[in-house]
Amino acid sequence: MSDFRVGQGEELLLIAGPCVLEDRDEMFAVAEQMSRLARELGVNYVFKASFLKDNRTRSSSPRGPGAETGLRMLQDIASEFSCPVLTDVHVEEEIRAAADAGIDIVQIPAFLSRQSRLLEAAARSGCVVNVKKGQFLAPEDLEHVAGKIEAAGGERILFTERGTTFGYHDLVVDFRGFAVARDLGWPWIFDVTHSLQRPSGQGAVSGGTPDLAPMMARAGCAAGVDGLFLEVHPEPARAHSDASTQLPLESVRDWLPLAVDLHRRTREARAGERA
Repeated sequence: MSDFRVGQGEELLLIAGPCVLEDRDEMFAVAEQMSRLARELGVNYVFKASFLKDNRTRSSSPRGPGAETGLRMLQDIASEFSCPVLTDVHVEEEIRAAADAGIDIVQIPAFLSRQSRLLEAAARSGCVVNVKKGQFLAPEDLEHVAGKIEAAGGERILFTERGTTFGYHDLVVDFRGFAVARDLGWPWIFDVTHSLQRPSGQGAVSGGTPDLAPMMARAGCAAGVDGLFLEVHPEPARAHSDASTQLPLESVRDWLPLAVDLHRRTREARAGERA
């Protein structure tokens, strides 16, 4: 991540990949296509995928290849495509394993975003820390989350919006909160696909409305986000996790250029306002 800059005045950061690591060849295909698209658009790219999923609806739901196999696959993707990699962590031992494997960004899941010891361990890892904003948190609450990380020595922090609980089995995105979060001073990422999720909305699995992703991405860029977070898969219908919200890999090329253009126009407009 030494060559990456994200935040006010910078190019859009694109974080994209499948929900969880699956077939090695398919994971490499995702990284290859998304990294190439990012280069064409002139934006920085981070490959994301979980080696282990803890937040699953059913005990029988697929959870990923585990730390040993998964972290090795992430290392190989980083080496092959010269891109940083991001993965979820749930307990301190996973943070240590990720740091030892050279993972660039450790991600704190939304349901764990207030867990002090986990945040402190992530801060001490030396990795960039991306915190998913809990579905139950107001944007201004993130100041306290950042305080925990900074008190433990962490300086490189990202925050990611992934929707706010709206009754049962639904999420909404309040774009007013983007201005609040941005003014806190840390880079603000918009997780488009998880924001379109309907948690457990199909009984044993989560549903969603992925067809709204292009519109939501454009809205986020117009609202001044610093990065977009997308889950993509060659064939979402057979994805091991979040099949109802992952985007077809080939489809992203059709709409992402407009979102990137909106981000640049918004960045220029904000620079003019500050001048």
